[in-house]
Amino acid sequence: MNSILTTFIRKHYVCSSCAKASHIARRKYASDASNSADIYDIVCIGGGPAGLSLLTALKSSSATSHLKVGLIESQDLAKSKSWNLPSDRFSNRASSLTATSLSFLSELGVWKHMDQSRVQPYQQMQVWDGLSDARIQFDWASTLQKRRPTSTSADPHDRDTIAYMTENPNLIRALLTRISSLPRSDQSIFDKTTVSSITQGPPASLSSNSDLDLSSWPHISLSSGKTLAARLLVGADGINSPVRTFANITSRGWDYDRHGVVATVSLSTENSESPKNAIAYQRFLPTGPIALLPLPGPYATLVWSTTPAHATFLKQLDSSSLSAMINAAFRLSTVDIEYMFTLPPTTHSSETEKNPFQDELDWRTEHTPQLRTTHAGHELPHPVVSIQPQSVASFPLRLRHADTYSLDRIALLGDAAHTIHPLAGQGLNLALGDSASLASTIQYAVTHGADLGNQMSLEAYGRDRYAGNARVLGVVDKLHSLYGMEGPLGVSIRSLGLRAVASEAIPGMSGIRGWLMGQAEGRGLFG
Repeated sequence: MNSILTTFIRKHYVCSSCAKASHIARRKYASDASNSADIYDIVCIGGGPAGLSLLTALKSSSATSHLKVGLIESQDLAKSKSWNLPSDRFSNRASSLTATSLSFLSELGVWKHMDQSRVQPYQQMQVWDGLSDARIQFDWASTLQKRRPTSTSADPHDRDTIAYMTENPNLIRALLTRISSLPRSDQSIFDKTTVSSITQGPPASLSSNSDLDLSSWPHISLSSGKTLAARLLVGADGINSPVRTFANITSRGWDYDRHGVVATVSLSTENSESPKNAIAYQRFLPTGPIALLPLPGPYATLVWSTTPAHATFLKQLDSSSLSAMINAAFRLSTVDIEYMFTLPPTTHSSETEKNPFQDELDWRTEHTPQLRTTHAGHELPHPVVSIQPQSVASFPLRLRHADTYSLDRIALLGDAAHTIHPLAGQGLNLALGDSASLASTIQYAVTHGADLGNQMSLEAYGRDRYAGNARVLGVVDKLHSLYGMEGPLGVSIRSLGLRAVASEAIPGMSGIRGWLMGQAEGRGLFG
């Protein structure tokens, strides 16, 4: 009787749109378990640092902790959460975290879950030109100690530190640990799961939900057979983002015809009088920069940007031969380095037989003017003595930038939105900055009663991130082009600029140097 009366009142005294709206309010998260989509406020595709930090930020905020959020990841996140390596083994997926990124992770309660024995702060950077030997040194302790306040308990950043090297798996494990400590209601993680398709509105195979108009909502069909309907679909799914493709967002850019060779290396500790492992070294060669970034103990991570042919050559070498090539790249002239790339990439197996690459390096070291400094502070990295087994890998270098970071019910994060050359080490920091900004944008929409997936609500995210990220991509791209020039004019211009900024005698240069150091920290340009 009550249902008949309700139907009569709705039919004759309540307009159809109001009746439908009241029904929607009661059925906001409801779904027909038999043959319809599960309804979510936010679905994020991608369980890397960008996606996991967004989920952590949303679930740790009182404003958004009640939202129904789903995360989809193809890998087994249980393995990521239990990731563990011996103290003398490191992943070759390592990144430099700026002070800005550290502050964000600390606010989320993530930093305390990081294995600090696998985090290496560094206080200096040595950067120099491979053709002219022009060099600049960044020393945080001596340059910025008068310009910055001391750290507080709320901010664990050491003010004498440029950045913090750590492995990406260490960060992912800390994020997963933090997520597991948060309330799990209205939170779903679909790992070991791939996306079969994304459609606007329910797929034809699903029955329509007459109580809620989902025709404009993205529907994500999973390999498990489930279908999720998202008020907001977030793509943190990498450079070949399916979310970006679904949204028909163009990504522009180019390939650099360069590959990044990465490896974990062991450094010599003989005749060590200073903690050189707290210094990051980078030398710009005509084919691309080579960098050694410190890890805990006598270890470092190698990032060598070079031609695809050189990358293939380097990956064929055994440990002692590759060690010799890395040492040559930091010490010899570019002509000598190129000659060593012409040696046969044979595997050296005998301990008694002299390694041809090491033999060539030793001979050329004696007959080539060295890049050693004649005054204090200009150092070379400790020699590489070995390469961690199975740590050598390479990847193509690209620049990509999406035309927009958001559309109605769509947002892009990290590599799905932008891909950057690794010479500045800013890829992960930009992704974490995206997550922080998008989380803040969603929080604002929720607290002001707006539809969090509406394009107007998401515009603040693009305003906050797009121009700054474009600036970083542009600066790094120009540096790549500038240091790829081998002509006398290009070498002279960049060397003059580098020496001028490094000079203590030229008025105003210390301010420029301090500004550059601030960018490396994540303040301003890289924030």
